Amino acid sequence: MTWKLVIHGGCGAMRPENVTAEQEELARAGLNLALDAGEAILASGGAALDAVEAAARALEENPAFNAGRGSVLTADGHVELDAAIMDGSDRRAGAVAGMRTTRAPIAAARAAMEHSPHVLLTYEGADRFAAEQGIEQVDNRWFVTPERQAQLDRIMAAGGKFDTDIKYGTIGAVACDSRGHVAAATSTGGLTAKRWGRIGDSPLIGAGTYADDRAGAVSATGLGESFIRAVAAHELCAQIRIGGEGLRAALDAVLADVGALGGTGGLIAVGPNGESAWGFTTPGMYRASAGPEGRQVAIYAE
Repeated sequence: MTWKLVIHGGCGAMRPENVTAEQEELARAGLNLALDAGEAILASGGAALDAVEAAARALEENPAFNAGRGSVLTADGHVELDAAIMDGSDRRAGAVAGMRTTRAPIAAARAAMEHSPHVLLTYEGADRFAAEQGIEQVDNRWFVTPERQAQLDRIMAAGGKFDTDIKYGTIGAVACDSRGHVAAATSTGGLTAKRWGRIGDSPLIGAGTYADDRAGAVSATGLGESFIRAVAAHELCAQIRIGGEGLRAALDAVLADVGALGGTGGLIAVGPNGESAWGFTTPGMYRASAGPEGRQVAIYAE
């Protein structure tokens, strides 16, 4: 068996003409740091679950991406964080949503999986559980960057509706380890100016995050409402496990189904044999992969 790590930093209206050289450099550097974190585990024979958590954690700490520090703001000006993690070997899963004070949402999701009887924890209860597990708590303003505040201000000044250059800044990681086990992790701040406690697909097992050793591991980014309706991550695995589709064909079919529902976005996936694929229906997606054969880092639709 061979190992494989694939990550994404969100998709959206990223074109060379509207991404500055500094923004591109920071994004590529951040993707490489996340690959470093996951590769160190997988290349030494470690578990896929540990690798996706480490890669996701690195992206959460990087303000270039919409997860953890650097997350987008809700309409009333604070950050709400969602995350999920899943182990394909036994389909254990943990997820958190609506967190406001937990520095490492992906660590809280894993703690929910391993140290609670539940799969999904939300809002104050999720933060309280994370604190009880010893996961660092911070003031909500710690997550806010000047760029994200300016994005919210522009949208609210225009009436509070999403603009045409929206970027779905979810981050995610999928991996296959040398024992053929797969895992997936996804984390996000959601959509700028979201309201009423909105939760997207990222923390919903089967929608934005899924892993099953019988098929593969999947992480999504995009218009969460459409990925929820398509049950996108599980559907991709079902097409492989039940329908006999290949990884690439299944990924393309699911993106087409999301599109038929009016949604855009992207998917990354890896199989238990180390095969991997990614795809997106937006102008760009921050994405990268690593394996024994080397690395690939990309942003636009090259």
